[in-house]
Amino acid sequence: MLHLSHQNSEDSAPALDERMAARDHVGELNTRYRHFGTSSLLEAVLTRGIFDRVAMVSSFGADSAVLLHLIAQIDRTLPVLFIDTRLLFEETLSYQQDLAEHLGLTNVQVIRATDRTVEAVDPYGALRFSDPDACCTLRKTQPLDDALHGYDGWITGRKRHQADTRKTLGYFDLDQGSTRIKINPLIDWKPARLKAHLDTHDLPRHPLVARGYPSIGCAPCTTRVTQGEDPRAGRWRGLGKTECGLHTPTPTPTGDAI
Repeated sequence: MLHLSHQNSEDSAPALDERMAARDHVGELNTRYRHFGTSSLLEAVLTRGIFDRVAMVSSFGADSAVLLHLIAQIDRTLPVLFIDTRLLFEETLSYQQDLAEHLGLTNVQVIRATDRTVEAVDPYGALRFSDPDACCTLRKTQPLDDALHGYDGWITGRKRHQADTRKTLGYFDLDQGSTRIKINPLIDWKPARLKAHLDTHDLPRHPLVARGYPSIGCAPCTTRVTQGEDPRAGRWRGLGKTECGLHTPTPTPTGDAI
C-alpha cells in the first residue's frame, strides 16, 4: 500500500470554454450510457479508454465493500484513494486494511493533509467546533483535490436515495470548479440491493454498522442513528450540514438526467 501526503495544488481554474466543453461531455456520456447496468458501466469506464486516468475514491464506510468488490472483479490495480482525516474511527482504519486484503486490492493510496498544513491551520484540533466546513476542506477536500491532480475521472459511491441533493444524480457529473468528471455507478442502488450484494458475496461489514452507524464519517462528527431516522442523520448532527465538500451539488447539464 502506498501512503501519500500532498501539498496544496496551485493549478489555476479551468477557462470557461473548457468547463463548458466538459459539461457537454458529461451530457454526452450520460446519454450514451444511460441504459447500462452498473457492471457494464464500470467495465466501459475501466477498459474502453473513455478516460485517460481514473481513480476510485472510497471512504471504506458502511457499504463501500459493494463498489470495491465490483471494481475488483475488473481491475484490482485501479488506484483507490482513501482519505485519512486523522479523525476517523479506529474501526474504519482497521476495516480499510482488512477489506483491501480480502478483495486483493493492490493500489490503495492513503491520502492525508501534511503535518505542516494541519499544524498551521488547526494546531489545537478545534477547527471542527468553530468551522466544520473549513475542517472538512483542510482534512478532506483539499488533500483529495491535490491527490486527483492528473486524473480526468474518479469513481464515487454516491446514490440517489442518500439525500435530496442527490435525487437527480446521473452516472456522470462534473467536479465542482474543474473539468474532471465524477463517475457514479451506484446511483440507483437502494439499501435492500446493497445488503443483498453484501450477503451474496459474503463481504466483510464495517463493524460500526451493527452498532448503529449506517453512515460513517469522522468520529467527532458522527453519532449513532436511532430506528426510524434517516441513515445520514448522524452526520454533523444538529449543524444543518449534509456534505463534507467532496460532492458539492452542481447544476445538471441539459440532457444529463437518467
